[in-house]
Amino acid sequence: MPIELFAMERMQSTWENLVDFDMSESGVRPLTLRELVGMGLDLETFMDEPLGYSQSNGTPELRERIAALYPGASVEQIEVTNGTSEANYLIALSQLRPGDGVAMEVPNYMQMPGVARSLGASVRSFHLRQSNEWEPDWDEFDAAVTPLTRLLYISNPNNPTGSILSRDAMQRIADRCEKTGTWLLSDEVYLGAEIERERTPSFWAMGERVIVTSGLSKAYGIPGVRIGWIVGPRQLVAECWSQHDYITIGPNKLSDRVARVAVEQQNRERCYARTREILRQNLPMAREWVGGFDGRLTWREPHAGAIGLVKYDSDTPSLDIAERVRMNQSTLIVPGLHVGLEGHLRIWLGGRQEFLREGLRRIGTELRSLFD
Repeated sequence: MPIELFAMERMQSTWENLVDFDMSESGVRPLTLRELVGMGLDLETFMDEPLGYSQSNGTPELRERIAALYPGASVEQIEVTNGTSEANYLIALSQLRPGDGVAMEVPNYMQMPGVARSLGASVRSFHLRQSNEWEPDWDEFDAAVTPLTRLLYISNPNNPTGSILSRDAMQRIADRCEKTGTWLLSDEVYLGAEIERERTPSFWAMGERVIVTSGLSKAYGIPGVRIGWIVGPRQLVAECWSQHDYITIGPNKLSDRVARVAVEQQNRERCYARTREILRQNLPMAREWVGGFDGRLTWREPHAGAIGLVKYDSDTPSLDIAERVRMNQSTLIVPGLHVGLEGHLRIWLGGRQEFLREGLRRIGTELRSLFD
């Protein structure tokens, strides 16, 4: 079947480099090569690296270092991909067939529904409820995840709410998937981007049918190298590798070298600490901004990640508001429509403070004109 337009990504790719203020991003401001040199990247050796093909599923050195992040995982259970989005795509390609059922939480990163439907699968969603600290609506969850459900897709920490599932909720989700024979795909690309909370536990090893995807783009702050990965059962990972051979073949050789440095334990913690510090500095500014609308804007502050999901008090569609902000303020934001929750706006919190301040001012100017 033809694949549908991925509306959020198309909107971002069309406008993000044309507006004055791109407030649609989802990670913190990126690390530089100079900062990576400070973590041990040997730039002189890097300059002499032959620009040939790399190991298509990731070099053994990188897969060993990634496997070390997931207790009990072996290198055969790791597939290195071009970003976390390719990891999710490969899982869908390898596992979904026409007539299969897919479940997913909303709001979310809305890649999976379009991919699943293009493969002939049907998609059922269940909501995270803001009124209940963004925990799942369990009646909807039980209706969405059944013995006919081939794959469940969640993001934890969640994109875009910044919420983190409780341990009880994680266990309930894992137990349900074991009972129904459903693959549980947990996108954990924001793990490590906690602002004040303890490190988010991984779903890894919570069941025989758990798959985890992650990468360097969010908590690490290194999106430009486009390195992600899959951790899962050996046979499933082998099937994903077979799909990989038909698409991009393998990750970039230089990116593999960068990733080997970034995922080392000491450097990983340095990246996480940098992300956490940026978000701790920026959150008070965003909190004050939301509070300045006398209740016309409300939110539950994110526990992890560089996104604020803000509910607004107006019947105006979120896409219309986002377009007004773009055209009148040269500022790009993501409408709630594009993350599965109308009546909300997704706003970036991960930039430099002066950038964030001006971006919020411009968005606020347009919102106030809407509310007046």
